[in-house]
Amino acid sequence: MTDGNVLLAAVRAFADAVAEKSAAALPAGGEEQLRGPFENLLAAVAAEFGVRATCTGEAALPNRLGRPDFAVSVGGALAGYVELKAPGTGAEARRFRGRNREQFRRFSAIPNLLYGDGGEWALYRGGEHGGRLVRLGGDVAREGAGAVRERDAERLAGLLRDFLGWQPVLPADARGRIDLKAFADLLAPLTRLLRDDVKEALGNGAALSILAEDWRQLLFPDATDAQFADAYAQTVTFALLLGRAEGADPLTLATAQEALAARHSLLSRALQVLTDPNARAEMSASLALLRRVLAVVPPALFDAARDPWLYFYEDFLAAYDPALRKDAGVYYTPVEVVRAQVRLVDGLLANRLGKPLGFADPEVTTLDPAVGTGTYLLGVVERALARVEESRGAGAVAGHAAALAGNLHGFERLVGAYAVSELRVSRALAQRGAAGERANVYLTDTLESPHATPRQLPLFMEPIAEQRQRALAVKRQTPIVVCLGNPPYDRHEAARSDNGHRTGAWVRWGEDGRGADAIFRDFAAPVAEAGRGGQLKNLYNLYVYFWRWALWKVFEQDGGRGGVVSFVTASSYLAGEAFLGMREHMRRVCDEIWILDLGGEGRGARPSENVFAIQTPVAVAVAMR
Repeated sequence: MTDGNVLLAAVRAFADAVAEKSAAALPAGGEEQLRGPFENLLAAVAAEFGVRATCTGEAALPNRLGRPDFAVSVGGALAGYVELKAPGTGAEARRFRGRNREQFRRFSAIPNLLYGDGGEWALYRGGEHGGRLVRLGGDVAREGAGAVRERDAERLAGLLRDFLGWQPVLPADARGRIDLKAFADLLAPLTRLLRDDVKEALGNGAALSILAEDWRQLLFPDATDAQFADAYAQTVTFALLLGRAEGADPLTLATAQEALAARHSLLSRALQVLTDPNARAEMSASLALLRRVLAVVPPALFDAARDPWLYFYEDFLAAYDPALRKDAGVYYTPVEVVRAQVRLVDGLLANRLGKPLGFADPEVTTLDPAVGTGTYLLGVVERALARVEESRGAGAVAGHAAALAGNLHGFERLVGAYAVSELRVSRALAQRGAAGERANVYLTDTLESPHATPRQLPLFMEPIAEQRQRALAVKRQTPIVVCLGNPPYDRHEAARSDNGHRTGAWVRWGEDGRGADAIFRDFAAPVAEAGRGGQLKNLYNLYVYFWRWALWKVFEQDGGRGGVVSFVTASSYLAGEAFLGMREHMRRVCDEIWILDLGGEGRGARPSENVFAIQTPVAVAVAMR
């Protein structure tokens, strides 16, 4: 049982210390006069409650939103953060203005955050204090212990006890199972906090800036600082998440790296490189918080039989950065649409292209150029091995699963989606007997030139550099028989001299960067020649670039060959003058094309239902040569 007299004495000692500093000839500036007294107060209150609390102070960073003043650990585990304000500022976020308001907006992602100015204290969880607010009766800076009444001390001690007792809890649904959408909503702001810390640190940290440049050279040469910060945050978040899935317990940076090393070498090495002590110093608070929350995720959550990640990344991205989701065109495909496309293509392979085992035929290589969370590749695995079992018996499945693993490929630019797809596809193959086979899923930009030359980097960076090299090898050398999926569709920013990689890359601009030798000319030139050049702006869409790339890869590379391209995309190419060159080229390189127009116009007087949560009409196309 706690002693109320001890707690009262501790709070009054705190108040006297603040008043003494305030009255000094050279008083401490702002919140600095609270730091020492607060550390003593928290230690005394923690001891009275029978726990060991440690305050780790964060250095103030001029002109930076920075980090909270203290990270507080209880029994060696991170409990929360404390932000102190100059006496008189208050602790009610709704009254903050200017820099304090902007700072709180960032810190509100912290699930256990104590704000205080000496006389007013609030405990925030999820950006709300929910009534957990204490005001002392007097002016601490002037009255010292006289400002503290017995009831004040009791309430402040209770607030501190709640703060010290915080434990991360994953959201559950009505049946007691982890609510994955709510978990995505919980995880997103923590990742965003890390991203913002990285973005702010890039202008000041030499080590981090060098790391950003290496990342560009390794994977995405066009990445801006903001895009690197996003890649950093998503990579670390999903590497820790997958490390936990692979058995990292307790979850630390080191155990996550070790758990990932066998089957997820890129994420393992990326986690090691991105969290190097020299580079991570300014992200220590957000990194520690992220790891603390992810440490309570049960590895069983990742049981592939339950397939909990089907829409998880879409939910995560919608909460993390809706604009990024829209720009990347991340709207995942209903399983029914995936299965329909897979069945149609499998039937063509078996009945029209001389591949009796369909996707399972050893000569059939399949690529999803925008793999997302791997739903199409999983659909192929399911269909191919069901056909094997039906025609050759259950005993043949494991051998064909191993062969199939080598014939499946996926490209993905968003690192979170890449991590989830690699996990899902690897586990699906392992469950069917292909244990030890790695999924050929690559973190890469599909539209990048297949002839790019990666920079030579130190040996310890090799697992990351290898991703780009392997992806380039697939683009240059691997014959692809089937290209299918749901590529992103969104009209991008206006083309400028510095954003070619984001406005069609090699497909639109070619090797010289000016478009003279670009394969996209086959779509665009007929429009201009027909006197409809003013319509070309409608052609500049991500999905159109993916269509052009897929037709080149499957039907035209190395003199042309047979195969199938099947995409579900926006249906704007079915009509309209901007797409006349696209339609003409498709007719020229394909023998047959089937269109399933799914409608889905969400605007106007008579909107129709869409298979996606968007307003853009869509269509499934199956193009065969």
